Amino acid sequence: MPEHLEVRLPDDVRLHVEASGPADAEVTAILLHGWTLDGRSWHRQLDDVRERFGDRVRVVTYDARGHGRSSCMALRTATLTQLGDDLAAVVDEVAPTGPVVLVGHSMGGMTVMEYAHRHPGHFAARVAGLVFVSTTAEGHTHTVYGLSPRIARLIRLAETTGAGVLARCGSWRPPHALLRALRPSIRWMLFGDRCDPADIRLVTSAVAHASLRSIGGFRASIGAQHRLDTLTELAHLPAAALVGDRDRLTPPPCAESIAGALPTTELTVCPGAGHMLMMERPDEVNGALAAVLRQALDRPAAERPLSGAGDGPVAGVGTPG
Repeated sequence: MPEHLEVRLPDDVRLHVEASGPADAEVTAILLHGWTLDGRSWHRQLDDVRERFGDRVRVVTYDARGHGRSSCMALRTATLTQLGDDLAAVVDEVAPTGPVVLVGHSMGGMTVMEYAHRHPGHFAARVAGLVFVSTTAEGHTHTVYGLSPRIARLIRLAETTGAGVLARCGSWRPPHALLRALRPSIRWMLFGDRCDPADIRLVTSAVAHASLRSIGGFRASIGAQHRLDTLTELAHLPAAALVGDRDRLTPPPCAESIAGALPTTELTVCPGAGHMLMMERPDEVNGALAAVLRQALDRPAAERPLSGAGDGPVAGVGTPG
């Protein structure tokens, strides 16, 4: 059974964290979920890592601020900038020593990039591998929802306007009746050719636990972030990028640009899959994660990151932006 932890941040936001494996494991894998989701998104990866690596790898998931079982936050902190600072604090708290492999889906991958951008010394001292799942380093540059550019612009306008309204609704959660009505739209937006009914139920449950402030508040910085230059500084790390060719939110050009910035990246394009690759194509995601973990584990001990060196432990709340 996973260990349930709580990380309290300097602005009193409480993050719900789950960890499996010994605290002194050789490598810690931290898995970051996407926008409006929560740590349950990774359940198929958690089981696989335990089976493959046993006590050699500690696996950590957590619910981002305003998501899942973590507490809500001030609207001004609903930014990727803040999420990057939160990740640095989580690393210090749950994996104070030893190498870390970061695995990010969608907004989670963007959080990893923000951590690298804002805390380069801290990142360099701790991180031994990267896995990017259905994410982007270019905001909404490539997001056309699988539709014509004109219709995509209209959808983005409506989405942005709606996000602004939701962001001001505080810690309220989406009504269950509304989510049931929207389930076909959620299925269309997030999944490809096939969708296990259990997966759409899990995703709908996650959205039901996200605060309206987080659903609306993070939209602006997600659309605006550009971090390809940051990725080019990480080319020495073992990395993988995966994307579905039916992904309407972060289509293949997003993963291709990440692979272009990180020449060592193993790029996997999954035919028929949408945005929820960890659920739709668990074997591919599990294999990519295992390959990066093996490289981190095989790295000579003298060359492994050992502690929170670099720019030191993270304290305080970053400036939103």
